[in-house]
Amino acid sequence: MKKISTLLFAASLGISSLSFAQQDPQFTQFMFCKQAYNPAVVGTNGSICFDALFRQQWVSFPGAPKTGLFCFNMKAGNFGVGLTIMNDQIGFQNTTMARAAGAYHINIGTGILAIGVDAGIYQSKINGNYIAPQTLNDPSIPSNGVNSGTGTNAQNLNKMSPDFGGGIYYTIPNKLYIGISSTHLSGETLQGSAAPLNNPTNTPLTFDVARHYYLMAGYTFGLRNGEDALQSNLLVKTDAASTQMDLNLTYMYKKMIGLGLSYRLQDAIAPMLVYKAPFGLRVAYSYDITTSKIKGYSAGTHEISIGYCMKPKDKAKTQSHWNTRFFAE
Repeated sequence: MKKISTLLFAASLGISSLSFAQQDPQFTQFMFCKQAYNPAVVGTNGSICFDALFRQQWVSFPGAPKTGLFCFNMKAGNFGVGLTIMNDQIGFQNTTMARAAGAYHINIGTGILAIGVDAGIYQSKINGNYIAPQTLNDPSIPSNGVNSGTGTNAQNLNKMSPDFGGGIYYTIPNKLYIGISSTHLSGETLQGSAAPLNNPTNTPLTFDVARHYYLMAGYTFGLRNGEDALQSNLLVKTDAASTQMDLNLTYMYKKMIGLGLSYRLQDAIAPMLVYKAPFGLRVAYSYDITTSKIKGYSAGTHEISIGYCMKPKDKAKTQSHWNTRFFAE
């Protein structure tokens, strides 16, 4: 189990010469905070929305990923504005992202075409003293070799870089959506300090921030004369090295109680429960059942989200008229 967990940690990072998998955190409930993947989404539903998600992945693994996400967005005239904050912890790495987003909306028939960008910061912290189980002699993985005489004795990495993204998004609210986007367009390389001179490797710890590309789409089918709905959602993500696909179907009874099922290609199946209150509150819970080769070691993944949207009040229109009775002779 220790060997497997170590390999999973290493595969998730762009450290030294290791080839890396996707660095952006994954969420089963991605449809509830789409702006984290595409900044053009902000403001397109016409409401003021707050969303928070928390994901505890691979419950029985030491150092397993824990991810938190907060999203805010609203419409402002022909524009949308928003804020996304994310923190992801996995093994010896802690990553924080904060981005402000803006989008321009173009009305096309009953739909909205939005073009958006976001900008912010990307911070990566890597603990060079983390002891990677059974890999103390692997120079590609940080470990503490001060006492044992083995390992890399890598220096801690704590670097911040600018972060940019952009996307295009089209939606007919409550009916369909489709969008393409990219994150981490600057593609920075973060580099820490070199190890002490008495270290045989004396190599600084580096981390490559990979560009990610996303395609998202969804369609809502009205059922029972519009009382119920079947919502479909798709997210395809790639960093040009690996590709992942998430599919979701959710049945909403009276648009209030939902039962959903998600499938992440070659990774997990996730049942989901959703409750939407009439006053704009939404609460959802999903549980990922691992289907990959680590299913014998993982106790699954828990994910919970809470959101609230409110429609801004329309400003009262001032009316005036002429009446000849009020004119003096």
